[in-house]
Amino acid sequence: MNGKLRNYLFALLTVALVGALGYWNIRPESFMERQAAAEADNAIDFYVTGASTQQFQEDGKLHYEMTADKLEHIKATDITLLEKPDLQLYRGTQYPWHVRSDKGEVGPEGKQVELIDNVRIARTDAKNRPTVITSSRVTVFPDEEYAQTKQAVRIEAANGVTTAQGMKAYMNDGRINLLSNVRGQHEVR
Repeated sequence: MNGKLRNYLFALLTVALVGALGYWNIRPESFMERQAAAEADNAIDFYVTGASTQQFQEDGKLHYEMTADKLEHIKATDITLLEKPDLQLYRGTQYPWHVRSDKGEVGPEGKQVELIDNVRIARTDAKNRPTVITSSRVTVFPDEEYAQTKQAVRIEAANGVTTAQGMKAYMNDGRINLLSNVRGQHEVR
């Protein structure tokens, strides 16, 4: 019995010693330092509420108008977070593409815009024919006037409704490529 008690006490002492060494090497302060560093990486260096901007082309025609309820810029990544972005993309014409969503993320230098949740892209042409594209997420490349998604897409046009999984949209010439599972319901006139 004395040998068993000695082994038990030795094991208990070993566990206590390992626990103490573990606590010494993994102090709670070290976790707090890591958390502070992570928070600093996501630090917002400025924000704007009720944001509104316009950009004009070289010939003076309106290129786009954009509003957002709120935008926040993350310094470390140069990403801007948007709440309720709403864009009228004129491209010098009188028939703009109207793009909106619940949230958005603008990448560094505005080269890529991620539209997130309830994305709606609409346009009415010169013959008053509406086209409405909806999806849950769309990536837009403004300089190239190009948008894409791998998510489900619904396109409502004057002659019917088309659904698909994934899309590539070329806004400068109004061309849309649907990637897979394309289904359509169209009226013949």
